[in-house]
Formats: sequence, C-alpha cells, structure tokens
Amino acid sequence: MTVRKVVVEKGSYRDSITLMKVSNEVSALRGIKQAAATMATPLNKRLLRDIGFTGKDIDSAGPDDLIIAVEGEDPKALDAGMKAINELLEAKESASSSSKAALPTTLEEASALMPDANLALISVPGEFAGREASKALDKKLNVFLFSSNVSVDKEVELKKRSVGTGTLMMGPDCGTSIINGVVLGFGNVVRRGSIGLVSASGTGLQQVSTLIHEAGLGVSQAIGTGGRDLSDEVGGATSIQAMKMLADDPKTDAVVLISKPPAAKTMAKVLKEAGQLGKPVVVNFLGRAPGSVPGNCMVASTLEEAAAKACSLAPGKPAAAAETKEAEVRAMAMKEAGQLSPSQKYVRGLYSGGTLCYEAQVVMHDSLGAISSNAPVDKTYELKSADKSVAHTCVDLGAEEFVVGRAHPMMDYTVRKLRIIQEARDPETAVILLDVVLGYGSNPDPAGQLIPAIKDAMSIASKAKRHLPFVASIVGTEGDPQAASDQARRLADAGVLLMPSNARASFLAALIATRGKAKPGPQAPAKDNSPKVGKPAGKATRAQPGGLIGKELKVINLGVGTFAEDLQTQGVKIVNVDWKPPAGGDVEVLDLLDKLR
Repeated sequence: MTVRKVVVEKGSYRDSITLMKVSNEVSALRGIKQAAATMATPLNKRLLRDIGFTGKDIDSAGPDDLIIAVEGEDPKALDAGMKAINELLEAKESASSSSKAALPTTLEEASALMPDANLALISVPGEFAGREASKALDKKLNVFLFSSNVSVDKEVELKKRSVGTGTLMMGPDCGTSIINGVVLGFGNVVRRGSIGLVSASGTGLQQVSTLIHEAGLGVSQAIGTGGRDLSDEVGGATSIQAMKMLADDPKTDAVVLISKPPAAKTMAKVLKEAGQLGKPVVVNFLGRAPGSVPGNCMVASTLEEAAAKACSLAPGKPAAAAETKEAEVRAMAMKEAGQLSPSQKYVRGLYSGGTLCYEAQVVMHDSLGAISSNAPVDKTYELKSADKSVAHTCVDLGAEEFVVGRAHPMMDYTVRKLRIIQEARDPETAVILLDVVLGYGSNPDPAGQLIPAIKDAMSIASKAKRHLPFVASIVGTEGDPQAASDQARRLADAGVLLMPSNARASFLAALIATRGKAKPGPQAPAKDNSPKVGKPAGKATRAQPGGLIGKELKVINLGVGTFAEDLQTQGVKIVNVDWKPPAGGDVEVLDLLDKLR
C-alpha cells in the first residue's frame, strides 16, 4: 500500500519551470509513484486533488505558497522523495542566488552593460510586461514580447510607438520568431533559405517552417506578430511592418502569411499591403479563405499546403516527400476502427499548440460536424468547461485557463498526461489526437513524458474491453535538441500512429472515429490548382524597422531563464536581468506612479 505526504511552505515562491524540473526528477526516482512541487494556484490545487492529494492544508494554501506532495511505495521511499525535493530546491536556489549575484535587476541597468543591444526579450507576468516593453521602446530596442495578459489598448499603444521609432514590436503573446537564424522563444532548428514567414501564430509558424525544412528548403526570417495583431483593434501593425522588412530583404524570395481568421477590415488592409510587396505571397488564414487576393498572392487552406506552395515559389527543388497514399491511410484507419466498441464515437484532441488545435477543427469539420473546444472555430460550440470534453472535442491546453501558475504545456506535460487518462476512462472516446512540438523552449523529452501516460491509457481501455488508438504529428526537425527521429521511433514503438503533419493526423483521427467515412477535406496540399503568380499591384512605401535583419542580435532578457539559456546555446550575446516585480508587485501603486510621471 502506498503512502502520501503533503507539506505547504507559506510564502515560498518558486518559478514554474524550476518546480516542473524538480517534480519530474523526483517522480523518476525508484519507489516514487508521483511527486509534485507546485505553487498553490487554483488550477494546481485542482490537479493535485485529481491525482489523489487532498486535505485542509492544500485547501487553505494561497497562490504564493509552495505545495510539496509525494506518494511513495513505502515510508522509506516517501522519506527519500521528500528529502530529494527539498535538496533539489535548496540546490537550485543556491545556484540561482550565486549566478544572480552580479546580474542587473532592471532594464536600465542591463542597457548600461550592453549599450549596443538591439532586442529585448520579455516574458514577465502580463500585468508588468507592457511597462517593460514601453521602457525597451524608449531605448529604441526591438521587442519580442512573449508575455500574454497584456490589454489590447496597451498593445495598440506599443505598436504605434514601435512604428514611430522605427523598431519592431513582436507580441504581446508572441511565442515564436526566427531572426537571422536565431530562435526566439519556442522554435525549431531549420536551415536558412529564401522563404520569409509572417505569423500571428507561434505553432503555425513552427509547423510551416519545419515542413519547409523537411522539404529541403529553408527560411530567411520568421517573424511572429502576436495572436491579436490581425484584429481590427490592432490593425495588422506588426504584420505590415514585417512584410515590408521581408520585401526589402534581398535574401527573401517568397513570403508566407499565417494566422487564424483575421478581422474582415484588417484582412483587406493586410492583403492590399501584400499585393505591393513585389514578391510572391502565400496566404494561409485558417478557416477563412479570402474571396479574392492580389495577383502576386495565392491561398492555402492548411499549414501543410502553405509550406508546399511556398516551396514551389522559392529557388531550388523541394525534396520529394515520403507520401502516404489516401488508400493506405484509409486502410490504417479501418484496421483501428474495426477494433472499436460501439460506444466509441468521438475524437478527443489534446493540444499544446493553439493554432494546431484550430487547424484540426478546420480539417475535421466537414466529416465530424460540431467540434467543441475552448478555442472553437464556431463560438456556438465553445466548451462550458475546458476541463470536460463534450462529444468531438479539441482542447487548447496552452489557453490562459491552463497556464496560470504553470509552465506552458510544451514544457510541462502534467496537465496533458492527466487529461489523457481522463479521456481513456470515457467509454465514448474513439481516438486521442495529439501534437508533439519539439525545439528550443519545449520539454527536453516529450516522448518520455507521454509514453507512460499513453500506456496507462491503453491499459485502462483494455481492462474495459476497449481499443484506444492514439494519433499524433511531430512538429520538429532532426537538428532540434530532442531529435525528431528519436521521438518518432519511441512514440511509434509505444503504438502511436504518426502522420507527417497536423492536418494529416487530424484526417486520420476523423477516419477512425467515423469508421472510414470521413471526407478528405483540406488536409493535403493541392497538386495542380495553384494559381499562377501575377504581377504585384505596385510598390509600397517602406517604413523599415532597423537594426535587425542581417545584424548580429544582442539581447536583453527579462523573465524566463531558459530563453536566455537557449540564446546562449545559439551563440547569442545576452544580458540576463534578475527581474523582480517593481513596487513589490503592487499594480495600483505602479499605476499611480505612471500618472505622476
């Protein structure tokens, strides 16, 4: 019989990434069934209850309190697990304090140490992020703003200022960019080439860039804009700046625009600018194809099709892809479907990438009809609670409700592993659909995280006399720290059906759930219907942000330490800021100080 112990340390704040690493390390020890070191946010307390840790101490703990929870096979193992957590936390705190002793504590101090810096990478909590971005723009720095929870009014203000100062404002909520071959935030190791990307989607950018890489071609620049950039409030400010940068870049021959459906007014504005670039443009607005596009533009319905069309426009011959014929995919689906019980009807998509979650809904809609989601294509089917699936469901586990007080699900697989088990217990689950995103910023071993949960889920289904298929796609390359081929081999050995893109994986999942009746839908690149690229409508007046394209990046990092480590791994000169919330974290005091300035 196992034994459990819970300890609450009041007012003992630790960052979510450190706690995730400690939890994973101790969970892997002999005799430990499960271990968690986590801040006592409402989400984390609920997750602890879900895995069997309960009690008044957990209930009464507040967001600034640290909860340590361990389950061991016997008292000796339990004691060893508790000791290991405390030793690891103390060691990391000691190492952190030592390394931070000489670090600057503000952007101003960092700028004095690196006066020629040209980029600020900001990933502090959203309530402070806008202020730090404003300070960076004051210093004429380009900004990569990873933080979310920044108001749209602040975003508009920041982007107007960036245009006025000749700098580039990537974000807020910008997950990925690749500037001069350097990955900012989350991103993959892809070869340099002549295709430029402008994306309001982090995982959309990652999927397209990795597919271009797998085709043997490469990326000149990949510029993230933040998820709200193509709203009418923001008006495509960064997208337009980025397109102009790529138009003036002699190393960019073709441009790809990537986004979830933009607002109608902004879509027209952005397409007009695209028509003036003087270069061919592939337009991939998922779920909303423009009625018409300028003569130099062509439309793609999926991320895979966008990559394929971009490759057709760039110099160099794309490598022949290992093609899986539709007949083979249908045979694979029927083999799985034939083992399902009558109660198993529904696809359950569990995504770490929001745009990949959205694309899955677009691909499967014609075959499955209504698909519920916390990030739905159709608001009619928005989940009342993202914690429980309803019929066909795709969940974006990177949405705000899942990341408060936790690392992003590309880093921390805890929430997804628990959800896999939850879906396995549902007799109506026909297939579980996953994305596996590799690269800088992501978990060092996604397969190692997923495989135990997948095996447990298959065992749960088997005991209930059900067969439970898993379908996945890997967003990554062989050059990524996790090595795509190793991840693929291990997942396939665990019984996961792997497809070369998210769109194709979604189609296979729909085929299984419908017993082979799913329609192909927009899941594979069209081979013969790409329009000829005509002459551009004219030439735009350039308002080129300076100090980035073709320049050596010199970065000031405020926030997530692993982003600084990844930049150093890539040979980038950085100054890391030992950032703490100003005014003791009192936002009202900060607002007052802003008014007095």
